[in-house]
Amino acid sequence: MSYLNPLTHSIMSLQAKYNEVLELGKEFGVKDGYVTEENGVLKIGGTTTTPFQKDAMWNKIKEIGGEAPTDIEATINSEVSEYYHKHVVKAGESLSKIAKHYYGQANLYNHIFEANTNILKNPDLIHPGQELTIPFLNK
Repeated sequence: MSYLNPLTHSIMSLQAKYNEVLELGKEFGVKDGYVTEENGVLKIGGTTTTPFQKDAMWNKIKEIGGEAPTDIEATINSEVSEYYHKHVVKAGESLSKIAKHYYGQANLYNHIFEANTNILKNPDLIHPGQELTIPFLNK
């Protein structure tokens, strides 16, 4: 018969529960990241590059733990505050497809176009490899 340490089991269970959040952190290359557990609460934190990445991590936390989870505390910051994200255009993409990805609505593509008039002259003509600035919607 094996003995299961309740504290170790709790840490592993919380890390397993929020594994998708931790994996996002790895994918995003979160700097100064940490994961600890205190009194049945998983504490995570670090700094993402962009606010989009920070939001993606928070959205994943809420998806897993609900709107106000009590078993996780996260301190997530982002290095950049001038724009929401940078996006490298892939083959087959359009500004409306990119807007749908970042804003949830394809018809907001003009915000991306306006933020990139230094490299874009026509919202219907983008090319793979172009790096676009994805602006905040409220700025």
